[in-house]
Amino acid sequence: MFRADGISVGRGGITLLNGISFDLKAGQALIVTGPNGIGKTTLLRALVGLQPALSGSLIGEDPAYAGHADAIKATLTVSENLTFWSQIFGTNDIEAAIQAFDLGSLRDRLAGKLSAGQRRRLGLARMMVTGRKLWVMDEPTVSLDAASVDRFAHVIQNHLAAGGAAIIATHLDLGIKAKSLDVSTHKAAPTATNGFEEAFL
Repeated sequence: MFRADGISVGRGGITLLNGISFDLKAGQALIVTGPNGIGKTTLLRALVGLQPALSGSLIGEDPAYAGHADAIKATLTVSENLTFWSQIFGTNDIEAAIQAFDLGSLRDRLAGKLSAGQRRRLGLARMMVTGRKLWVMDEPTVSLDAASVDRFAHVIQNHLAAGGAAIIATHLDLGIKAKSLDVSTHKAAPTATNGFEEAFL
């Protein structure tokens, strides 16, 4: 499904994490942990191809990515947002995603009128309409209440049971069987910077 071999990542000219390797098969999840600011987001962005890794190799399925932004259009309704993404990925079915994230009563509401938690649920529902087997998610439970976190964990379990895989950066115990990657054990040694690089940190 997906393999990382000796990945190093950084930003602003500074290496943050070194020597990250893992192998993820169908039906498996990887939980990425570590303190804030250590480079979890930078690692996930490299895994999905939004920025290059400094070294190492990545092989496997094309992922669907849910970052800190919800990737929704405020001027479209809930249904229209999901329809847009389903058409982009050629799946054309939004009902399972609407039901899984309890968005039925909100389907005709403009996304700009949703609460933070509702927007997050809509953003996560987008993952289901991509049709991608590998989901990569950065702090997906932000703004979710306890019931919505449980609903999200159930969605992940169903995705894994159907032969999907997931890489999730989170501080919460989602109650799912998963591998663990503590990136603090891969923290790069401090390096000297020049004034130009420091301007971008």
